[in-house]
Amino acid sequence: PGEIGEQRTHLVSDCKQMASEALDRLNVWEPSVYYTLGKESFFIAGYEICIRESLDSYGALIWPGAVALSQFLENNRQQVNLLDKAVLEIGAGTGLLSIVASLLGAWVTATDLPEILPNLTFNLSRNSKSRCRYTPQVRALTWGQDLERDFPCTSCRYDYVLAADVVYHHDYLEELLATMHHFCRPASGTTLLWANKVRFQSDLRFKESFEGCFNTTLLTELEEGDMRIYKATARE
Repeated sequence: PGEIGEQRTHLVSDCKQMASEALDRLNVWEPSVYYTLGKESFFIAGYEICIRESLDSYGALIWPGAVALSQFLENNRQQVNLLDKAVLEIGAGTGLLSIVASLLGAWVTATDLPEILPNLTFNLSRNSKSRCRYTPQVRALTWGQDLERDFPCTSCRYDYVLAADVVYHHDYLEELLATMHHFCRPASGTTLLWANKVRFQSDLRFKESFEGCFNTTLLTELEEGDMRIYKATARE
């Protein structure tokens, strides 16, 4: 009982830390961003992007990884050219990263849990209409479940898979890795771009498993908040 109580205390502490990050991150990441309750606005890719948030769910908050990877894509277009590319985002949340990819000319499919989709769809529609070459799509995806049925490898092929702050204190890290591997199989030609802040020991353990499945390159490391952005392709 003592050990279980201690684990629960750590879990509550971790959750509070992450919620605090979501509210405080803009002081670190982007001075040109302004914040009001339930709404954030960004100036990326030449457009003002307005995001509706909710404090009801982790998936309805913008995490620093999404901001960092969005800015990386905007500032490194020659290194990562998304124009006319097929892009899938897993764990899209509020949709900021998918919106930026759409504004940069990609054909985007944004995925997340079913309960996240209404707000995700709202944000994508609000920020992409009459701005993008392709209308971004929204689909439900539960990590590790019905992947081949819902996203068959023969027809669902992507140039890039984007993932931002998908590794944190949850119990689905194995399913997440399986999902990444499903979309980035050997010889698929798919490149995975993953941005994540290192928070817990589980993050480091996941990274070890990740590097066992993928050829991994560290694209950039931001000292503020231990943010890292990786490029990866499946091992043969």
